[in-house]
Amino acid sequence: MNITERFLKYVSFTTTSDENTNMTPSTPGQMIFAKFLADELKSIGLQEVELDKNGYVMATLPSNTDKKVPTIGFISHIDTSPDMSGKNVKARIVSNYDGNDILLNSEKEIVFETSKYPEILQYKGQDIVVTDGTTLLGADDKAGVTEIVTAMEYLIAHPEIKHGKVRVGFTPDEEIGQGADHFDVAKFAAEWAYTMDGGEIGELEYENFNAASAKVTFKGINVHPGYARHKMLNSMRVAHQFATMIPRHETPEHTEGYEGFFHLTNMEGTVEKSTLSYIIRDHDRDRFNRRKREFEHLVNKINAEFGDNTATLELRDQYYNMREKIEPVMHIIDLAFEAMNEVGVTPNVKPIRGGTDGSRLSYEGLPCPNIFAGGHNFHGRFEFVPVQSMEKAMQVIVKIIEKVAK
Repeated sequence: MNITERFLKYVSFTTTSDENTNMTPSTPGQMIFAKFLADELKSIGLQEVELDKNGYVMATLPSNTDKKVPTIGFISHIDTSPDMSGKNVKARIVSNYDGNDILLNSEKEIVFETSKYPEILQYKGQDIVVTDGTTLLGADDKAGVTEIVTAMEYLIAHPEIKHGKVRVGFTPDEEIGQGADHFDVAKFAAEWAYTMDGGEIGELEYENFNAASAKVTFKGINVHPGYARHKMLNSMRVAHQFATMIPRHETPEHTEGYEGFFHLTNMEGTVEKSTLSYIIRDHDRDRFNRRKREFEHLVNKINAEFGDNTATLELRDQYYNMREKIEPVMHIIDLAFEAMNEVGVTPNVKPIRGGTDGSRLSYEGLPCPNIFAGGHNFHGRFEFVPVQSMEKAMQVIVKIIEKVAK
């Protein structure tokens, strides 16, 4: 199966994750895809293929050399973001892209405008996989899954390429911050690994945000509005006051590079009860901790004004910057850098303004930087991935494996 056919097959599975189910995997579609994937890995010739009860798939490409070679791994996640529907994805290929706007959906008049997403212009003349504008595509991270499986299939078909033992792993629920929750690092048994979960071609990342989630619940008092004077406490108004206390320029739409932010992701409310959900991000650990303390301070200010327990805070760390775990083993970055150059890809070493399974796995003893999967505009209707970028990512995987054996 070629890389395009495999990718189109994978995105046909509905694997949207859901943080509200309290299950692993969080949605049944992920287990359906995981079973399909495990069967495929067996069919192409991988060994030690395992699918556990939580939807984690692991498999082995055995060594074909007598040399002592480190065992390395490649990891991607099978779920797609709950930010937009991933059901009934209607992907299509724009062959030999001409650089013009793309009509995604004539019925709904959905147009991919190059003026809004000019990054697509660098792929003029290539083959672009897009959606019909009603769902996300799922290149995050089914492009990564596709590249890993295709690379394994290629190495099995080309035994003249000598390599050591390679482990592959596929995780559920990465998009809701739970992808590493049940990943068995000891069973995976690799010296280091790479997640194929980056964006555009060339990305190589070993720095990511420190991350926390915050949920603030506001308690109000409901009284008939005709008799509410000095009695009613409208929790939605209190929540609004809290939201306006967050620095307005420390949000995703006003930050870039290493700049951190507070991001309001959800709000629900009635007079009696309202909730605001945030994510807190910063690359620097000290600034990250200050941001969390700022939330605690603002909750205390609300309670000082409106009464104790008007606002309650649930604050949870999600993952940390992997840089401090990668820097002692920078040869694994150098290796990926060299592999990219050797297959004609210009490396672009940059910090991730997000996180991957690798950030948590690095703290669990598996150093795990991130390599591009090739997609753009993740989590939305204008997501796309060039076929040629997926092909290059697959070649990078093969080249890394080959170089480790040398």
